[in-house]
Amino acid sequence: MTRTMWDSSVGKKTVMAVSGLIMLGYLVVHMLGNLKIFFGSDEFNRYAHWLRTIGEPFLHYEWALWIIRVVLVAAVVAHAVSAYQLSRRDIRARPTKYVHKKPRASYATRTMRWGGIILGLFIVWHILDLTTGTVHPDGFQSGRPYQNVIDTFSTWYGNVIYIVAMLALGLHVRHGFWSAAQTLGVGSRTRDRAFKTIANVLALVLTAGFIAVPVGVMTGVVS
Repeated sequence: MTRTMWDSSVGKKTVMAVSGLIMLGYLVVHMLGNLKIFFGSDEFNRYAHWLRTIGEPFLHYEWALWIIRVVLVAAVVAHAVSAYQLSRRDIRARPTKYVHKKPRASYATRTMRWGGIILGLFIVWHILDLTTGTVHPDGFQSGRPYQNVIDTFSTWYGNVIYIVAMLALGLHVRHGFWSAAQTLGVGSRTRDRAFKTIANVLALVLTAGFIAVPVGVMTGVVS
C-alpha cells in the first residue's frame, strides 16, 4: 500500500506537500529566533544555548536539537527526491518542449526547480558556515553564535549568498504553500484567494525577516 502510494504521482505530490509544510513550520520558528539578534549578544547567545538544552533533564544535552535536525533532513530529502522524480516523470510524459509557454504561469512557478537547487546548495553552505564552521570567515567560535553571525555578514559574499537564497525561498514558499493546499485537498475555488493571500504574506514575512539580519549587520544596527 505504502509502495503503491509512493509510486504514484499523487503520492509523491503528497510527500512533497507534507515535507514542505514541515520545513515551513521550522522556517517560521527559525526566523523568529534569528530576530533575537536585534536584542543583543546576550539574548541571542542565551537563545542558542537554550536550543541545546530543550527537554532537559529528561533528554540529554542537544538530544532535542538532533531530533529536530533528523526530522528536517528527512523532510528535505523526501521533498527533493519527490520533486526530482516528478520532474523526470513530467519530462518523460512530454519529451518535446511546449511550443508556447503557459501564459498564466507565474515567475515563482517557472523557477521552482532552480529555486530548489539554489536552496539545496545554500543549506549545505549555511551548515558549513554557522554549524560546523568549516567555511566560516575569521575563525569559527564555538558557543558564540552572535559573533559568528556578525563575521558571516561582514563579508560581501556572505551577504550575497544569503540574500539571494532568501529571495529564492520567498518565491518557493509563495508557490509551494498554495500547491500544498491543492495537493492535500483543502483548496477550493472559494478558498483559492485566501490561500494565495496567505502564501504571499508568508513569503513576504519570511523573506523580510531573514534578510533583516544581514541588513542589520551591514547597516551597523547589529554589531
